[in-house]
Amino acid sequence: MEAVSVPAAEGASMQKESYYKDVREHLKALEERGKLVRVKQRINKDTELMPLVRWQFRGLEESQRKAFFFQNVFDVKGKSYSMPVTVGTLAASTEIYSIGLKCKPEEIHERWTRAQAHPIAPVQVERGPVQEVIWKGDDLLNGHGLDMLPVPISTPGFDNGPYLTSANWVTKDPDTGIFNIGNYRSQIKAPNRNGGLFLGQHMGEHWRRCKAKGIPLEAAIVIGVVPAVAYAATSKLPYDFDEYRLAGGLAGEPMEVVRCQTVDLHVPATAEIVIEGNISTEWIEPEGPFGEYPGYMGHRGVAPFMDVTCITHRREAIYTALMSQFPPSESSKIKHTGTEKVIYKYLRFDSGNAAVLDVAIHDEVSGSGQAFCVIKMKKPTAGDVWRALNASAGYVGSYAKICIAVDEDIDIWDPAMINWAICFNVRP
Repeated sequence: MEAVSVPAAEGASMQKESYYKDVREHLKALEERGKLVRVKQRINKDTELMPLVRWQFRGLEESQRKAFFFQNVFDVKGKSYSMPVTVGTLAASTEIYSIGLKCKPEEIHERWTRAQAHPIAPVQVERGPVQEVIWKGDDLLNGHGLDMLPVPISTPGFDNGPYLTSANWVTKDPDTGIFNIGNYRSQIKAPNRNGGLFLGQHMGEHWRRCKAKGIPLEAAIVIGVVPAVAYAATSKLPYDFDEYRLAGGLAGEPMEVVRCQTVDLHVPATAEIVIEGNISTEWIEPEGPFGEYPGYMGHRGVAPFMDVTCITHRREAIYTALMSQFPPSESSKIKHTGTEKVIYKYLRFDSGNAAVLDVAIHDEVSGSGQAFCVIKMKKPTAGDVWRALNASAGYVGSYAKICIAVDEDIDIWDPAMINWAICFNVRP
């Protein structure tokens, strides 16, 4: 990745107001909007923290959901942590998601469409706050490894340990050098060792290409990023689309990145925490179980692992977790909100299907998350309809399982109206 200047054509969509420079500015914005709850009392990260946050997804209307900031965290052994924990800050609701983009909820669609059409490349800087504190070598085994992070247990009583859930993995293709940022769970296994469930994803392709060369895959896990990076990392983009460029498009300005300390990668300069390391392409080991997004327990299997070489973080770092599990959840909201805009752009512009007006992926009512995709179309021919359905069903990793096309008079955000259309407008 090289330092670049933004051409006038690409910079034309930049906002007048600058984007958040870091997580702390974003948290301040949430608090000013009444969307952040500060919890000062002690809370057990292994038994209480995630179940407390999950309540609001089971019993409250979406408009009532908040982000949480836990200031006093300890574990089942009584160990206290200096880092606070945030949950729900990225996508507890559509409104919170829109605050992350500095726009109104109804402007999210236009923001995503514009970002994909006008991505903005990152710029490399010499130094950044994310490397204010650096731990290497023996430090990692003496209290400054992964065990210093207050990682909550997502599904107490079922998960086999703490997992990083807002883990933005940064890797690059060993042949092209194109970066990928993907959000994949990561099991904490030792102060200097963690798992990674990414095979089958774009990062998995990087791993396979490194395996063919007989070399390990260099990786960095970034925790505590500005929302634009997190939203780009959780969307389903084409393989060769650098998420840093999409994040720049979403923010309306380039992402500043710094070079890692021990691996040849670049990470957001103002992030809170970075975990650097090497992933063996020779060995894999047991991983799981973990409570996954469809509402089931992901079974124990085997997956690659990372040997940690360095951890860097800001002074007084803030740990960010993502609320996953059965939809609706923060995980389902952050994934479907971005990906439905990606699929819309793919159908309307990349596939040249002018009949496509909008795309919705449901999680709030149907509980189906990414599996249920509805396409609104205007005066389509039969060919237009089947092109849209086949293209959406075959999109990256067959993201949607159930694909439905409706006319423009159907509200694609209303599951009851969609079911009405299926019952009375379809001849099976």
